[in-house]
Amino acid sequence: MHNNLRYRRALVTGGAGFIGSHIARRLIDEGMEVTVIDDLSMGRRRNVPKGARLIIADILDFKALKRAMKGAEVVFHNAAKVSIRNSFDNLYDDANVNVMGTINVLRSMRDLKAKKIIYASSMAVYGRNPLPVREDGLLEPVSPYGAGKLASEKYCLLMSEFSGFDCVALRYFNTYGPRQTFTPYVGVITIFTNRLLQGKTPVVFGSGEQKRDFIHVDDIVEANILSMRRNIRQAVVNVGTGKGTTVNEIARLLIGKIDPGVKVKHAAPVPGEPADSVAYTGKAEKIIGFRAKLRLQDRISDVIEWIRHEGIAGSSL
Repeated sequence: MHNNLRYRRALVTGGAGFIGSHIARRLIDEGMEVTVIDDLSMGRRRNVPKGARLIIADILDFKALKRAMKGAEVVFHNAAKVSIRNSFDNLYDDANVNVMGTINVLRSMRDLKAKKIIYASSMAVYGRNPLPVREDGLLEPVSPYGAGKLASEKYCLLMSEFSGFDCVALRYFNTYGPRQTFTPYVGVITIFTNRLLQGKTPVVFGSGEQKRDFIHVDDIVEANILSMRRNIRQAVVNVGTGKGTTVNEIARLLIGKIDPGVKVKHAAPVPGEPADSVAYTGKAEKIIGFRAKLRLQDRISDVIEWIRHEGIAGSSL
């Protein structure tokens, strides 16, 4: 299926990773030429779809990045260090990759005359806001990761203005789905599933009553494609479902499917993690025509099966 749009060639940074590889796959299906740049620190070569060109390099390597971007009209920038908790301990690495890496992408776009960037931002840019969290809410990040994402958004918008390319920043909420890289820090659904499949007890930080907006990776991809297709000069948009689910509810749902009767352990809350976080979705509907379609209850079994088959459950924490 061709995308009947002016863009024919795309670059996906972090395209061997969780969200980036799903975007790359969809772009190939749309009949586009796709280049992926990924240093494979978290991504996997096998995630890169057939037909995409893979350049194994760090986005901090400006020459390699320019080589990857040559000819690209639209850039999906997903390469990042993704961990709120880790960003406190690895302050420099987090800022270096997430902020300086983004600046490298923007410099390359300016030099090579790319036409549009779709930037993977995060709900971590917000402070404590009433629910649902609106795009014009309080931007007071409670983690270095969130601060870096917010700074990068600002750089994207400024350079878009200065260099003339279009810019859409998508603030992803809690994304889940197949291919989420397993680390002890990212993706509560993946972490709980791994522990349960290994016969371990899930650990809930804090009361577990904190609400999160869980959105399936296929919906995230759809938001990216719609952002590409729409003629938008600049926009910052939440990508979530607008529905809140507590961490305790996630634990109960997974326990019921994998190991009924297990009791969760509770641990102290983690600094820097946002309190309740549920997206306001009205702007996404209005600006890019996006509305999440996939329900957690319907898609959670796919994630469990993927992790079971991948054998990730056998890996140690």
